[in-house]
Amino acid sequence: MGARRCSGCLSCLLIPLALWSIIVNILLYFPNGQTSYASSHKLSNYVWYFEGICFSGIMMLIVAAALLILERDTPYKCCQSENCSKKYVSLLSIVFSVLGIAFSGYCLVISALGLVQGPYCRTLNGWEYVFEDTAGSFLSDPSTWSQCLEPAHIVEWNIILFSILITLSGLQVTIALIKVIIELSKILCTTYSVIIQPGII
Repeated sequence: MGARRCSGCLSCLLIPLALWSIIVNILLYFPNGQTSYASSHKLSNYVWYFEGICFSGIMMLIVAAALLILERDTPYKCCQSENCSKKYVSLLSIVFSVLGIAFSGYCLVISALGLVQGPYCRTLNGWEYVFEDTAGSFLSDPSTWSQCLEPAHIVEWNIILFSILITLSGLQVTIALIKVIIELSKILCTTYSVIIQPGII
């Protein structure tokens, strides 16, 4: 019973994380609240991968909904025996949890690449990825951020939002991985109890 409650709480946590991912990804399209840069495609190319909106957002909401439905107290009669039905439900939960790891993992990787690449901004030489060849070293050297003249404070904007996306998707990966471990333990424990029961009798 405690394991079911813990598992249900983990699934519920995926919902606010997914909603925040959508919000943060949307903010990346509007530096300083301005829409002109998005309409003129003057944003980092990794912003257009929809990692937070689609994968860590909408897809994770679907995964969370599926997991919550599977964790309801309503019994599933997919097999003749109750143990078989429970294993089937646990197997489905593992499948959805693995999909969750894939979706949030995609967001994690793309956000990390966007963070390391740096923003697309206007410099004295025109619009370019001025930090693309620095391998992310610019992140610890704020004195170089002034090279980006427009949008204003775009470096800080990208660093903060991509970092938040990395954190959110990282938490989603962790939760989904814990879900896999919990469901695997349910399957293995049920199998073990069925094996040892005839010996006890």
